[in-house]
Amino acid sequence: MLPSLALANDILVSAAMENESADTISARPIDTDAEVITVWGKRARQIGTAQSASEGQVDFSKFVDRPLLRVGELAEVVPGLVATQHSGTGKANQYFLRGFNLDHGTDFSISLDDIPLNLRTNAHGQGYLDINFLIPEIIGKIGYRKGVASGDVGDFSAAGSASFSTFDLLPHSFMQVEVGENAWQRAVIGTSFGEAGYMAWDFTQDDGPWTKPENLEKINGFIRLNHDAWSLKAGTYQAQWDATDQVPARAIASGAIDRLGNIDSSVGGKTRRLFTNLGYKAEGLSANLYAMRYELNLFSNFTYFLNDPVNGDQFEQAERRTTIGGSVRQKLNPIGVWTPTIGLETRFDAIDPIGLYQTNKRSRLQTVREDSVDQSSFGAYAMLDGALGRARVNVALRADAMAVDVTSSDTRNSGKADDVILSPKASLAWRFAPSLEGYVSAGQGFHSNDARGATIAFDPATGDGISPVPIFVRATGFEAGLRYERPKFSATASIFALDLESELVYVGDAGTTEPSDASRRSGVEVTFTRAIGNWLTLDGAAAFTQARFRDVDPGQDRIPLAPEYMLSGGATVQLGSRWTGSLTVRHLGAAPLIEDNSQRSEASTVANGRVAYRQGRYTIALEALNMFDSQAADITYFYASRLFGEPADGVEDTHFHPIPPRSLRLQLRLEF
Repeated sequence: MLPSLALANDILVSAAMENESADTISARPIDTDAEVITVWGKRARQIGTAQSASEGQVDFSKFVDRPLLRVGELAEVVPGLVATQHSGTGKANQYFLRGFNLDHGTDFSISLDDIPLNLRTNAHGQGYLDINFLIPEIIGKIGYRKGVASGDVGDFSAAGSASFSTFDLLPHSFMQVEVGENAWQRAVIGTSFGEAGYMAWDFTQDDGPWTKPENLEKINGFIRLNHDAWSLKAGTYQAQWDATDQVPARAIASGAIDRLGNIDSSVGGKTRRLFTNLGYKAEGLSANLYAMRYELNLFSNFTYFLNDPVNGDQFEQAERRTTIGGSVRQKLNPIGVWTPTIGLETRFDAIDPIGLYQTNKRSRLQTVREDSVDQSSFGAYAMLDGALGRARVNVALRADAMAVDVTSSDTRNSGKADDVILSPKASLAWRFAPSLEGYVSAGQGFHSNDARGATIAFDPATGDGISPVPIFVRATGFEAGLRYERPKFSATASIFALDLESELVYVGDAGTTEPSDASRRSGVEVTFTRAIGNWLTLDGAAAFTQARFRDVDPGQDRIPLAPEYMLSGGATVQLGSRWTGSLTVRHLGAAPLIEDNSQRSEASTVANGRVAYRQGRYTIALEALNMFDSQAADITYFYASRLFGEPADGVEDTHFHPIPPRSLRLQLRLEF
């Protein structure tokens, strides 16, 4: 049944002692007649299994208990991570973690049922991480790890990684309908096939609060079939939307546009994704094969009339991609106190075409560049886990190889490239007491660069010569921390440091590479969860980070958009036997906007609340998103743009995307 967090913590602790996993608990059918609740954020016991203080797992057996403005906020289960948006809802979120502006996912990876979701050599950005196709109500658990100490995670994982897992069995069939302000409409249907699997659909429409209605139309579908140790999963997703990108502060100050207005009303996009995944899990062995078809057409305009005073600066980024891949992981028989694990991964992306085009009102005017890319990779790792009394030791070595073949509209930028990288890692856990464990870990990881950056020779816009960039960018990290766990209280604290050899990236918005310097990030993180009786649960997280470029001129070492701190917290209350309430608060600290720190973003705070009443199989809930109506920005940039009548060189200004104003949503759910 669905327990309160206090009881759930006790259940999870007991299950861990009995060697029963949280997966098993979350997959059991649920007694829908019980007058009980689920609370977002319950974290499974980690002492005795985790490799670091920043590793964790959260059971989302009924994620609906946490109010969500957007699907991307699923990623905020990772303590210290913030997901924002600077454009339309259908676009991938901006992610912030450990002093990284992760853009759309360059140094943070997410997988769904072992399918890697980051898109390398994407039309918009390297590692593009769009999780809008997920249906929150079928996510059974999310595991997360930070840093580079884990041997079984590879590309895009320098700052961290998260693994999303769908339910093995849907706890119950359900129908859910939501309506809200700004024409928000959502219907979710989940149909259980018993032990054989389930199917779910999500239909969403939304105009948003913007002066130009967003006209979001989204359809998600997912099916899972089970047979013994085998599972077959498949999904479909398509969305289209009109966007309100970030806007210049001067246009609002002059009264030219409203705070929720736009400069270019024709930007937006559409995307489509089809995927399937065949998985096998048995004692000590897991394997999967997956295939995906992905399409994206994204229209943006960030500088307005700076480059083209006649037609404007709107551009389209488009791609069509087919991806196939797989992985296998085998835990071998122990050798004394040591348990070996080996794993293999492979992936092939055929991207044709992938292009950047100058457009006006979504009509193509000129091709900046158009390419065909074949990109293949292979990864192998070996890990040794040792149990040495109070100590647990993990050592790992990972090897990754990648080859790219680019055929460009400018033959001078065509070519082939390949590279290999080795990543050693090690971690030590020491049990000071049954409820207290300490950790030290160090290792190396990486992210890959865009394939087009590895073969580029000439800037497609200016014709200037450019040096290609390496395929791999190495990261070196260290972390130390403590974890304290009791049945109704848990806390972690950690310090970390992470160096990147370079932050060279391929800039999809310009079709070229943008050089950056080596960097270092260091900081501290703390988290806690506290259950008070069976009626109140509190949780919180805080992260403080210093992010600096290395070996640069004095006063030019700040990394733009690297947040200096993040605070988050939540409370869940059970009011009697039928009423529940929840509140979540997130505070994102200020950040430098340019290297000399003369321009800075402002801190932002947003709170969401939810009240629900449950009667048997029915639940009715009211959500208040941005309940205190914060007028802060979701994200802020500083660069030059040009409006009508302004100088040809444009005006340097802050550009921001507002946090959507307060909105209410009503939800009705039937379980059967």
